Amino acid sequence: MPAAPPETPTAPRTLAPQKSAPQRAMEKLGLKRDIDLALHLPLRYEDETRVTPIADAPDGEPVQVEGIVRESRIETRTRRQLLVRISDDGDSLLLRFLNFYPSHQRTLAVGARVRVRGELRSGFFGREMVHPSFKAVDEHTPLATSLTPVYPASAQLPQAYLRKAVAAALARAPLAEVLPPGSVPAGLPTLREALQWLHQPAAGVSLAALEDRSHPAWQRLKFEELLAQQLSQLAAQRERTRQRAPLLRSRRGGLHEQLLAALPFPLTAAQRRVGDEIAADLARPQGSGDAAVPMHRLLQGDVGSGKTVVAALAAAVAIDAGWQCALMAPTELLAEQHFRKLVQWLAPLLEPRGLGLAWLTGSRKGKGRRQMVERVASGEAALVVGTHAVIQDDVRFAKLGLAVIDEQHRFGVAQRLELRRKLASQSLEPHLLMMSATPIPRTLAMTYFADLDVSTIDELPPGRTPVLTKVFADSRREQVIARIADEVARGRQVYWVCPLIEESEHVDLQNATATHAQLSAALPGRKVGLLHGRMAAAEKTAVMSQFAGGEMAVLVATTVVEVGVDVPNASLMVIEHAERFGLSQLHQLRGRVGRGAVASVCVLLYQGPLSATGRDRLRAMAETHDGFEIARRDLEIRGPGEFMGARQSGDALLRFADLADDAPLLRQARALAPVLLARHPGAAQAQVARWLDKRADFLKA
Repeated sequence: MPAAPPETPTAPRTLAPQKSAPQRAMEKLGLKRDIDLALHLPLRYEDETRVTPIADAPDGEPVQVEGIVRESRIETRTRRQLLVRISDDGDSLLLRFLNFYPSHQRTLAVGARVRVRGELRSGFFGREMVHPSFKAVDEHTPLATSLTPVYPASAQLPQAYLRKAVAAALARAPLAEVLPPGSVPAGLPTLREALQWLHQPAAGVSLAALEDRSHPAWQRLKFEELLAQQLSQLAAQRERTRQRAPLLRSRRGGLHEQLLAALPFPLTAAQRRVGDEIAADLARPQGSGDAAVPMHRLLQGDVGSGKTVVAALAAAVAIDAGWQCALMAPTELLAEQHFRKLVQWLAPLLEPRGLGLAWLTGSRKGKGRRQMVERVASGEAALVVGTHAVIQDDVRFAKLGLAVIDEQHRFGVAQRLELRRKLASQSLEPHLLMMSATPIPRTLAMTYFADLDVSTIDELPPGRTPVLTKVFADSRREQVIARIADEVARGRQVYWVCPLIEESEHVDLQNATATHAQLSAALPGRKVGLLHGRMAAAEKTAVMSQFAGGEMAVLVATTVVEVGVDVPNASLMVIEHAERFGLSQLHQLRGRVGRGAVASVCVLLYQGPLSATGRDRLRAMAETHDGFEIARRDLEIRGPGEFMGARQSGDALLRFADLADDAPLLRQARALAPVLLARHPGAAQAQVARWLDKRADFLKA
């Protein structure tokens, strides 16, 4: 009997070392590479390079003092607190700690020499510091030779740990110059010199020079960041031009011309112009083949400028060429508004061809949904309208040629990329048309939308009347309700919008319900409707239909849902707690009135005291109706990251540059990007990798 083979010894299983809490906290902040830490710049600086005599220390300013502990005791009079008195040769100072540990008491024992930093103030018991930072020293402990950086951190990431990590990373990080000579604007330091200066500024550097970001070190970082962003955008645009999309040409007597003839209104000159731009994009051939360069166009226009009909004309071109079109909106009500208009315009033209429309939203389930999904997969549904449900896994398009995304800033990057992948199996990708009623300021378009072609509808349809905007304190609520009664008596209709209270949808609903009850009591015999996010889709549709049909005098709505219905008879919009809304959202809501020939009013009710931001928003609304001016002011107030919303998936791509202040640097980066890509592609790639890493993908959506 053969001997059994010898057993192979089992290798001992090695467990991955557990990461410490600070390491996990750093990763959560995105600080994974040495370059990430090197580019993690201080929020502010503390001056620990000098000690100020206690007698000379000014009130209300951060200062560092040094002294001997003369008294240390715990007091429990009002609440338990540690009181420590220190003195130098000239004066004494009380240190007050409301939260403390035994280690505090040991370090701050009587007779110890301590160095203390904090804001000095005059209290009931004389001059004091509350919760200062401190450390034990002796007479020979040297002072810091550079300003001490204070970094963005978290509760699990102590400043001392982060300072050591940044200093070590700064020494290791690959900070060699990657840009060819002559690329960087004259007078700016190397990247390593700039970062060294910002992380460890010398003792004599003024805090003002550090904080106003005008120093050459700051300018170098801003230029680098803008250049990486421009390179990434331009590379994404060029990569897209090498991809293939369906070639969609409009033909004489085709669906496009039939739709134009059937519309119950003439197009404005601006609508015709942008329609031609889109049609040219859809028919732009890729070389000499039978495919097209994928369209990647942003259609922007103010509220009510007629973007939907332009999208319908683009859809007609795609359908006429034998392809499908998908239109995706962020909410069911907005999607339904589009669907109703498109059914009215396109259904009579599609039915003779054996084609129709499909409606896909989260609320459509069961057999109805299965039937719609089957119609999409078979190609019978030439136009598919809906919400995020359009891109769910079970939705398969027969031939998706054009994707239209409304209010594109409210969709995440992953959602837009998923819609484009719907044609991946055909080695083609759909043309992409993004629509926005929030006009993009020029400087923002040059950065975040540098890879897009932009079409602008800068003309409103005839018959639209300017909306008068009035700002009232909530104390004048009764006057506003009286004005509503007058409008309703004239046969007009009114919107009343309640704010979304983020902390509690329940409270939000209570506010809307209370307002609904108040208005119902004030308007006996008139129908007052209520619309909120917890209602079933069928209920929302019924309420909207009644309001649109004129059966309902007043509609009270929360902003959980989009008030996206076109009611020319609505002449008054009241926005409660207007100070809580963003400027572009206020402008969008205001655009729901003034859609007919009747003079319309928007009332902004606010509750004081107003913050500076709240005041700026309300003043802007009262002063201008121009969507581009509103967008410019919104950008000033909120900054590009918040303004852009979900395009960057919550991650602002510009951390250091400021679009308002750094336009000259942006122009230089914009001019240099194509030169680098053409002549120094390796340097361009290294620049993008250093600055953007995975975030470069955000720009491709």
